[in-house]
Amino acid sequence: MAPQATKTDPGTPGTLYTTETVPAPRRRAYWREALSRTFGAVDMGVPDEVERGTLRTSPLGQVQAVVVDGDPMRAVRTRRLAAGSDDDYVVVKLLSRGAARIEQDGREACLRPGQLFVYDMSRPVRLTLPERFLTKSLVLPRRVLGLSEADLQRITASPLGADSALGGLLTPLLSRLVDTAETYPQRTGELVARTVVDLVQTLAEERLGRAGGDTADAARLSLVRIRAYIDRHLAHPELTPQSIARAHHISVRYLHKLFELEDITVSRWIQQRRLERCRDDLARREVAHLTIAAVAHRWGFTSASHFSRVFRAAYGVSPAEWRGSARRRAA
Repeated sequence: MAPQATKTDPGTPGTLYTTETVPAPRRRAYWREALSRTFGAVDMGVPDEVERGTLRTSPLGQVQAVVVDGDPMRAVRTRRLAAGSDDDYVVVKLLSRGAARIEQDGREACLRPGQLFVYDMSRPVRLTLPERFLTKSLVLPRRVLGLSEADLQRITASPLGADSALGGLLTPLLSRLVDTAETYPQRTGELVARTVVDLVQTLAEERLGRAGGDTADAARLSLVRIRAYIDRHLAHPELTPQSIARAHHISVRYLHKLFELEDITVSRWIQQRRLERCRDDLARREVAHLTIAAVAHRWGFTSASHFSRVFRAAYGVSPAEWRGSARRRAA
C-alpha cells in the first residue's frame, strides 16, 4: 500500500504521514513505505504490529526538515541499495527521545537523548532504534554541507559536539527549526536553515580538529553570523564589504581575513549567494511571471547584462536557457 501523505497545513508545502487512520493490518506496510520515501531506499525493519507512527516533512529550500515519532525500528542501507540509488544525501539527526545505535564507516555509536549525529545515504549504514523514539532531522544534499567525502567519513556514526559549547548552541536551534519549519515564509525558512547548516559545518570542522583554540572558534562563529547577515541582505544592492564590516563593528581588513577561512573573497561570496537565489527563483513556477531582469534585481543585481554574464560563467547556460529547461522538467 503506497502511503498517502496529507498536507500539514493548507498554506504550507509540508506533508504528514500518520498511521492513525490506517487499518491495523495495513499499518506496517504503510509505515515502512513512509520512512523509505523520506529517507531513501533502505531495508526497513519495523514491528509486526505498528501501534502508531507520525512523520512530518517540511521543505526549507534544499533542506528537508523531518520529525519522526514512532515505534522501535531498524533501517539498513546495504551496499547494493546504496550503489543502485542516486540518493546523495546527508542526514543530520537529533535524538529527542529513546535510544539509538548508528553504524557506518567502520564505527558504531550508542546515542542518548539530546545528542546529534550524522550519516551519509550514499554509503552503507545501519540505524537501530530499539524503543519508542522521537527524532528531528535535516536531510540535505551532501554538497550543501560543504565537506569532502573523506572529511564526512571521519564524522559519521558518532556523537557530534556532545561536549562543545557550539554543540550546546546548535542542538536547541536545530530542534526549534524542525518543530517550526512549516510556519516560516519560504525565504525566511531557507535563510534560517542555511544558518543551522553553517553551524553544523562549523561543528564538523571543530570535530575534524580545524578549530585550533578559542580564537579560531570565535572566528568561525563570527563567520557564521556574517554569512547569515549576508543572506538576509542579498536583495540590497548596497551590500558591500564596507557595509558588512560596519554592521558587525569590525574592520574591512578583518572581514577579508575571516573569509580567507572559506578560500573565497567577500564580494565573490555575495555574488555566489545571489546567483544561487536567482537560479532557484528562475526554476520556480511561483515567480514565472517575473522577467529575468526582475529576478536579478530582486536579489541585488543592478545590471541585467552583468547578471547574464556572471550567470553563464557560473552555470554554463544563460538565465533564459536555465529557466526554459526548468519549465520543461516541470512539464
